[in-house]
Amino acid sequence: MLERLGYVRLAPRSVLDAGSGPPRRELRRRYRHASVIAVDFSLPMLRRSALRRVLTGNLFPVCADFERLPIAPAAVDLVWSNMALHWVGEPARAFREFHRVLAPGGLLMFSTLGPDSLKELRVAAGAQRVHPFVDMHDLGDMLLAAGFADPVMDMEMLHVAYADADRLLGDLRASGQTSARADRPRGLAGRRFAGALRRALGDKPQATYEVVYGHAWKARDAKTIRIFKSVS
Repeated sequence: MLERLGYVRLAPRSVLDAGSGPPRRELRRRYRHASVIAVDFSLPMLRRSALRRVLTGNLFPVCADFERLPIAPAAVDLVWSNMALHWVGEPARAFREFHRVLAPGGLLMFSTLGPDSLKELRVAAGAQRVHPFVDMHDLGDMLLAAGFADPVMDMEMLHVAYADADRLLGDLRASGQTSARADRPRGLAGRRFAGALRRALGDKPQATYEVVYGHAWKARDAKTIRIFKSVS
């Protein structure tokens, strides 16, 4: 994501980091003269690194849902969202909000997970325990429907091998990748389920991540061009 910004001629005065988690220093370093609005639904994540620095820099942490942003229309020049959209119930609603807050000529750049992500865990644990990630072509259609111009989508597959099932599950827990599905089982799974899950994952399990990247512009006119490419 950061490397891709090197190919974009953009000097934003304000940047929205949507779903920031602990706000990233890299955006502030790249755009030293821009104000960075770090939006996350989790106040503890913002507090972890942002609030103690807010009075000394150009960082403004905001605890909010980026499907309903407390930001004025056309207020930012760059919307950046790294690995956050797959937590959203309706990505189309988030895209409409991103389009609303972007100034004409502004850029949206994001990454998220595609439908092949964690397919091994989906088979082992059951579909209701793993998110049904959105296909990149559907995301591209949502961008167009939200009013964005010149959307470009691409993806890559990452395969991570683990020594055993406990390390895979521990890695997911440590990275915060728990299920937020509305229809997920609510009760405690218990030891029997945990044992069956470890056996289903196998001795040396793998985790697949389909990483989807996208960017699009808020047009100054009505022009829209649809472009897709895939890399592996």
